[in-house]
Amino acid sequence: MPFAFSFAPVRRRVLAALSVAALAAAGVAQAQSPQPIRLLVGFPAGGGTDAIARTLADRLKEHLGGRQVLVENKPGAGGQIAAQTLKASPADGSTFFISHDHTITILPMVVKNPGYDSARDFVPVAGFATFVNAFALSAGTPAKSVDEYVAWVKSQGQGKATIGVPAPASTPEFLVKVMGERYGLDLVPVPYRGSAPMIGDMLGNQIAAGTGSVPDFIEHHKAGKLRVVAVLGGQRQAVLPDVPTFSELGLKGLEDLPYYGIFAPAGTPQPTLDQFAQALAKVIAEPEVKQRLTGWGLDVAFMSGAQLTQREAAYRQVWAEIIRKTGFQPQ
Repeated sequence: MPFAFSFAPVRRRVLAALSVAALAAAGVAQAQSPQPIRLLVGFPAGGGTDAIARTLADRLKEHLGGRQVLVENKPGAGGQIAAQTLKASPADGSTFFISHDHTITILPMVVKNPGYDSARDFVPVAGFATFVNAFALSAGTPAKSVDEYVAWVKSQGQGKATIGVPAPASTPEFLVKVMGERYGLDLVPVPYRGSAPMIGDMLGNQIAAGTGSVPDFIEHHKAGKLRVVAVLGGQRQAVLPDVPTFSELGLKGLEDLPYYGIFAPAGTPQPTLDQFAQALAKVIAEPEVKQRLTGWGLDVAFMSGAQLTQREAAYRQVWAEIIRKTGFQPQ
């Protein structure tokens, strides 16, 4: 009987070996693939900060060697939850925090125990913009200027009215207090969990007025759904050339500009911070990104970590005095 050799067992062994090798290679690749970077946002999806974060995250990947940047919303307590999450995160470059002045500068001055110390627990990575806050009216409010609003409140509510603010004990809330004193009104701030729910109530005419950042209001203002009638800062905004500053209206002392920056847990290696800062600088220089951010009312300009530290310190000094004058006590 002639010898018959079957290739079937050999073929099975070869395929099995190839399969094991492929799985091993996949495992090595997965192990070597860097984990995505978390970019924490302290406010709900749909607000101005969230939109800015997602715009940056979409482009940062290209400048970070293909490493994904995923926006993670941690809303609540004016950004405290996100800040506390950052503090508890490893200082290995896997977690960053995009924030404006409220969480970094204002909250530590108005909350007895925010759960973090900005100077001790965080390190500034880089800043990318300044912006201004604004006062806006819902479409159902007949007033079309601050003076008309003041007259309307006096005629409708005997000088008492509520104004929405995106977070308790925030710059917008203190603006409400300053406005009340300046115009002789009893203005009561109504805090929300971020700008998105506040603006939702304004669009539904459930609240007649609100304060917040220009990026929060700008698209609705352009669409005629809300009316921005005054802005803070020392000059009118390019995106709102017809809207006066409070300084023009006689309300001085509100010219210092808040900022947007990126922060990391203290102890994050400097080369890691530098890499992210350099990537951010490249992203905000891209014409499409810069145009989008500028269109939202941001004054886009790169700030190094050291420059962001200086900007924060100057802002804190101005608002510490404003808060003191309102008589507000840390809670």
